[in-house]
Amino acid sequence: MTEELNPTIYSKPVIEFVTVANEYCGFIEEVGAQATINMLSTAQKLLPLLYLKTSVLPAVEESEEESFVESFVTEVDYMYLQGRIRNMLGEHDDYKEVFKEGIEFSEEALTDSISESLLDIYQDLKNFIMNYRTADDFVMQEALWECMEHFRQFWGQRLVNVLRAIHTLVYADIDFEQEVKIKSEEEEETTREMPGWLKGRYDD
Repeated sequence: MTEELNPTIYSKPVIEFVTVANEYCGFIEEVGAQATINMLSTAQKLLPLLYLKTSVLPAVEESEEESFVESFVTEVDYMYLQGRIRNMLGEHDDYKEVFKEGIEFSEEALTDSISESLLDIYQDLKNFIMNYRTADDFVMQEALWECMEHFRQFWGQRLVNVLRAIHTLVYADIDFEQEVKIKSEEEEETTREMPGWLKGRYDD
């Protein structure tokens, strides 16, 4: 007798969520292969779709058994990918945030980071995808519950916040590539002006 598939983790909403989550992770991992404005335009389209597909997922209960959900995204992975996005955006990576925790106690406007927000979303989705690929029904369902819980508590809000910042940049008519070129030229000029003994340290 063929074992029946878990009706939740193989349901249409979950499969569609997995598809979009996988596409988002691939997008983040390939950042740098396209122009900055194209990267932002892709994020502008993926983020609302990701929010929609997560919000319609079926309810999943947390298991009382010991969870075997693993974390696959290392700190090195996180910092490397975030750095690539941050370098592409330069000074535009930071944006003012009105929904940040603690803002009611701050006398100054608080800022957040586009690159950090995108990587926070990536981290939860990548961990979910990798656990989902185990084909272990228990692990898959636990990973889905954990991802949904983190969405409710954390990265769902991060998603809608960063989408606002990305929307602003997409329609701001900024020449990102020219800004990167100017910055590189300025850094080269600074290096040429360094004392010989100090410049040698940077060449090592």
